[in-house]
Amino acid sequence: MESTINPSKGIGLLTPDELETPPLSLGELTWRRFRRHKMAIFGGVTLILLILYSFGGMLFFTEADANRTETGARLQSPSLAHPFGTDTIGRDILARTIYGGQISMLIGMTAMLVEVIMGVLIGAAAGFFGGRLDSLLMRITEAIIVIPQIFLLLVMAKFFGGSLPNIHVLGRTLSGSVVVIILIIGLTSWPYLARIVRAQFLSLKENDFVLAARATGTPTFEIIFRHILPNSMAPIIVAATLGVANAITAEAYISFLGLGVRPPTATWGNMLEGAYNYIESAWWLWFFPGMLIALTVLSINFLGDGLRDALDPRSRSA
Repeated sequence: MESTINPSKGIGLLTPDELETPPLSLGELTWRRFRRHKMAIFGGVTLILLILYSFGGMLFFTEADANRTETGARLQSPSLAHPFGTDTIGRDILARTIYGGQISMLIGMTAMLVEVIMGVLIGAAAGFFGGRLDSLLMRITEAIIVIPQIFLLLVMAKFFGGSLPNIHVLGRTLSGSVVVIILIIGLTSWPYLARIVRAQFLSLKENDFVLAARATGTPTFEIIFRHILPNSMAPIIVAATLGVANAITAEAYISFLGLGVRPPTATWGNMLEGAYNYIESAWWLWFFPGMLIALTVLSINFLGDGLRDALDPRSRSA
């Protein structure tokens, strides 16, 4: 029997079961750290419930239910017939939050994908190749950063939002302004991720495993995407998670100002448009969509914090 130090018993002998226990894999270590972050677990569970609410609600309500107007039932308070009440033209708020949540999450996810694709490609090229290409790409990145995202969103949504035709996706009719908002949010968010990826590539490209890959004649494409990029995934995952929350918040902000997603498409943001006129007399107009936005953003931020701590290699041994 082997003599060694047992952390729980001090200096002594390890049992055969302890000697045969295999070391934890990277995934197991990450999950162990993540599940210790109680707020991250809460955020993950809440986010799953919100996704089930938005997409599972399609089984009980159709898009026609969300857009049906009943002027005789306008501004009804929550009841059995309308659990979330009705809006100023008699539409059921429960059905609209279900279908509005799908669009808000769609905007967040697709804008995040645009951000990640551009940020990773530009950051990887700048960090790996360096030199003039690095200088050129970083100057472009800095130029994009100084453009106020909200200002650009307002201008582009005003200019293009009403001129684009509606689009039909998976049986749903979406306002053309959805595409404009996704592209603007994605195309103005990537510089922050590009700088993170560039820093990761600068620190990793001189490591021994990269130098060995170069010495064996491994193609540049394979070195970037099979050797360096997988080792840079932790900050990318965290940035992508938080990017979804930022996109949902930005869409809600401009929709509240009346320049976001246009009817007939509902989002949580444009449901708040005009609700400020009924803050006291019809509280349900702003409470339910506002609560869903707040829960979604908080859940994603808690999840991002948990992922950041779990994927941090410096704290993995804790």
